[in-house]
Amino acid sequence: MISSNAQAGIESILFKAARSRLPQQPDDTCEIVPLTHASDSTRPDANVIILTISSILFRLLLVFHFDDDTSTRDYFARQTGDVSLQDVLLEVCNLCCGAVNQDLLRYFQDLGMSTPYVLSARCLPHLEGLEPDYLSSYAITINGAVRLAATVCVCAHAPIDFVADMTAVEETSGELELF
Repeated sequence: MISSNAQAGIESILFKAARSRLPQQPDDTCEIVPLTHASDSTRPDANVIILTISSILFRLLLVFHFDDDTSTRDYFARQTGDVSLQDVLLEVCNLCCGAVNQDLLRYFQDLGMSTPYVLSARCLPHLEGLEPDYLSSYAITINGAVRLAATVCVCAHAPIDFVADMTAVEETSGELELF
Protein backbone atom coordinates (compact mmCIF):
# COMPACT_ATOMS: atom_id res chain seq x y z
CA MET A 1 0.00 0.00 0.00
CA ILE A 2 1.24 3.43 -0.94
CA SER A 3 -0.37 6.35 0.88
CA SER A 4 -1.76 9.35 -0.95
CA ASN A 5 1.07 11.41 0.59
CA ALA A 6 3.64 9.03 -0.90
CA GLN A 7 1.92 9.07 -4.29
CA ALA A 8 1.92 12.89 -4.29
CA GLY A 9 5.57 12.83 -3.19
CA ILE A 10 6.60 10.49 -5.99
CA GLU A 11 4.78 12.66 -8.51
CA SER A 12 6.41 15.85 -7.18
CA ILE A 13 9.85 14.24 -7.22
CA LEU A 14 9.33 13.01 -10.79
CA PHE A 15 8.13 16.44 -11.97
CA LYS A 16 11.11 18.17 -10.37
CA ALA A 17 13.53 15.70 -11.94
CA ALA A 18 11.91 15.94 -15.38
CA ARG A 19 11.93 19.74 -15.32
CA SER A 20 15.56 19.88 -14.23
CA ARG A 21 17.03 17.12 -16.45
CA LEU A 22 14.98 16.82 -19.65
CA PRO A 23 15.20 20.42 -20.97
CA GLN A 24 18.51 21.02 -22.72
CA GLN A 25 18.64 24.77 -21.99
CA PRO A 26 17.72 26.54 -18.73
CA ASP A 27 15.09 28.73 -20.40
CA ASP A 28 13.34 25.83 -22.20
CA THR A 29 9.76 25.23 -21.05
CA CYS A 30 8.71 21.82 -19.73
CA GLU A 31 4.99 21.17 -19.33
CA ILE A 32 3.78 18.00 -17.62
CA VAL A 33 0.15 16.83 -17.57
CA PRO A 34 -1.41 13.54 -16.44
CA LEU A 35 -2.42 10.93 -19.02
CA THR A 36 -5.28 8.50 -18.62
CA HIS A 37 -3.32 5.51 -19.96
CA ALA A 38 0.38 4.90 -20.62
CA SER A 39 -0.42 3.75 -24.14
CA ASP A 40 -2.10 7.10 -24.94
CA SER A 41 1.30 8.64 -25.65
CA THR A 42 3.15 5.98 -27.62
CA ARG A 43 2.76 4.26 -30.95
CA PRO A 44 2.81 0.46 -30.53
CA ASP A 45 5.87 0.20 -32.82
CA ALA A 46 7.83 2.74 -30.76
CA ASN A 47 10.41 1.99 -28.09
CA VAL A 48 10.52 3.01 -24.45
CA ILE A 49 13.43 3.52 -22.07
CA ILE A 50 13.05 1.79 -18.71
CA LEU A 51 14.94 2.40 -15.48
CA THR A 52 14.40 0.79 -12.10
CA ILE A 53 14.92 2.09 -8.58
CA SER A 54 14.72 -0.69 -6.00
CA SER A 55 14.76 -0.96 -2.25
CA ILE A 56 13.69 -3.56 0.27
CA LEU A 57 10.33 -1.78 0.50
CA PHE A 58 9.50 -1.19 -3.17
CA ARG A 59 10.44 -1.41 -6.83
CA LEU A 60 9.88 1.71 -8.95
CA LEU A 61 9.91 1.46 -12.73
CA LEU A 62 10.37 4.73 -14.58
CA VAL A 63 9.40 4.40 -18.24
CA PHE A 64 10.17 7.16 -20.75
CA HIS A 65 8.22 7.11 -24.01
CA PHE A 66 9.61 8.84 -27.08
CA ASP A 67 9.16 8.97 -30.83
CA ASP A 68 12.11 9.18 -33.17
CA ASP A 69 10.62 12.12 -35.02
CA THR A 70 12.18 15.28 -36.43
CA SER A 71 11.37 17.58 -33.51
CA THR A 72 12.69 15.11 -30.91
CA ARG A 73 15.81 14.33 -32.94
CA ASP A 74 16.50 18.03 -33.61
CA TYR A 75 16.05 18.94 -29.96
CA PHE A 76 18.08 16.19 -28.31
CA ALA A 77 20.55 15.02 -30.94
CA ARG A 78 21.22 17.85 -33.37
CA GLN A 79 24.62 18.71 -31.85
CA THR A 80 25.78 15.21 -30.94
CA GLY A 81 27.49 14.25 -34.18
CA ASP A 82 27.33 10.51 -34.76
CA VAL A 83 25.54 9.73 -31.49
CA SER A 84 22.03 8.37 -32.08
CA LEU A 85 18.88 9.87 -30.59
CA GLN A 86 18.38 6.67 -28.58
CA ASP A 87 21.86 6.93 -27.04
CA VAL A 88 21.33 10.58 -26.13
CA LEU A 89 17.95 9.80 -24.58
CA LEU A 90 19.40 6.87 -22.64
CA GLU A 91 21.80 9.31 -20.99
CA VAL A 92 19.21 12.06 -20.43
CA CYS A 93 16.70 9.59 -18.95
CA ASN A 94 19.43 8.11 -16.77
CA LEU A 95 20.16 11.61 -15.41
CA CYS A 96 16.45 12.17 -14.76
CA CYS A 97 16.10 8.84 -12.94
CA GLY A 98 19.26 9.64 -10.97
CA ALA A 99 17.63 12.86 -9.78
CA VAL A 100 14.54 10.89 -8.68
CA ASN A 101 16.82 8.42 -6.88
CA GLN A 102 18.67 11.26 -5.09
CA ASP A 103 15.42 12.76 -3.81
CA LEU A 104 14.07 9.37 -2.71
CA LEU A 105 17.28 8.74 -0.73
CA ARG A 106 16.04 11.37 1.75
CA TYR A 107 13.26 8.98 2.73
CA PHE A 108 14.60 5.50 1.97
CA GLN A 109 18.04 4.03 2.58
CA ASP A 110 19.94 1.69 0.32
CA LEU A 111 18.33 2.39 -3.02
CA GLY A 112 19.70 0.72 -6.12
CA MET A 113 19.25 2.04 -9.64
CA SER A 114 19.49 0.06 -12.86
CA THR A 115 21.14 1.13 -16.06
CA PRO A 116 18.63 2.21 -18.69
CA TYR A 117 17.43 -0.32 -21.22
CA VAL A 118 15.17 -0.14 -24.25
CA LEU A 119 12.06 -2.24 -24.86
CA SER A 120 9.20 -2.15 -27.30
CA ALA A 121 6.28 0.03 -26.29
CA ARG A 122 4.14 -3.09 -26.74
CA CYS A 123 5.26 -4.04 -23.19
CA LEU A 124 3.36 -1.13 -21.60
CA PRO A 125 0.03 -2.98 -21.16
CA HIS A 126 1.92 -5.62 -19.18
CA LEU A 127 2.70 -3.13 -16.40
CA GLU A 128 -0.77 -3.93 -15.04
CA GLY A 129 0.35 -7.57 -14.69
CA LEU A 130 2.89 -6.46 -12.08
CA GLU A 131 -0.11 -5.50 -9.92
CA PRO A 132 1.39 -2.10 -9.04
CA ASP A 133 0.33 -0.19 -5.98
CA TYR A 134 0.80 3.03 -7.94
CA LEU A 135 0.75 3.53 -11.70
CA SER A 136 0.59 6.92 -13.36
CA SER A 137 1.53 8.38 -16.74
CA TYR A 138 2.32 11.91 -17.83
CA ALA A 139 2.67 13.76 -21.13
CA ILE A 140 5.79 15.92 -21.22
CA THR A 141 6.11 18.75 -23.73
CA ILE A 142 9.31 20.75 -24.09
CA ASN A 143 9.11 24.15 -25.79
CA GLY A 144 5.62 23.32 -27.04
CA ALA A 145 6.98 20.97 -29.71
CA VAL A 146 9.02 18.08 -28.31
CA ARG A 147 6.71 15.41 -26.97
CA LEU A 148 7.73 12.69 -24.53
CA ALA A 149 5.90 10.83 -21.81
CA ALA A 150 6.78 9.18 -18.55
CA THR A 151 5.12 6.37 -16.65
CA VAL A 152 5.91 5.59 -13.04
CA CYS A 153 5.00 2.13 -11.76
CA VAL A 154 5.59 1.29 -8.10
CA CYS A 155 5.21 -2.16 -6.56
CA ALA A 156 5.35 -1.98 -2.78
CA HIS A 157 6.52 -4.85 -0.58
CA ALA A 158 5.50 -3.00 2.60
CA PRO A 159 3.39 0.08 3.42
CA ILE A 160 4.96 3.25 1.99
CA ASP A 161 4.23 6.65 3.49
CA PHE A 162 6.26 9.86 3.35
CA VAL A 163 5.74 13.54 2.72
CA ALA A 164 8.16 14.93 0.17
CA ASP A 165 9.83 18.17 1.15
CA MET A 166 10.05 20.01 -2.15
CA THR A 167 11.36 23.21 -0.54
CA ALA A 168 14.93 21.92 -0.21
CA VAL A 169 17.53 23.65 -2.35
CA GLU A 170 18.83 21.35 -5.06
CA GLU A 171 22.47 20.46 -4.62
CA THR A 172 24.57 19.74 -7.63
CA SER A 173 27.03 16.93 -7.55
CA GLY A 174 28.79 14.79 -10.06
CA GLU A 175 28.90 17.58 -12.59
CA LEU A 176 32.08 18.82 -14.15
CA GLU A 177 33.02 22.44 -13.77
CA LEU A 178 35.40 24.07 -16.19
CA PHE A 179 37.47 26.99 -14.97
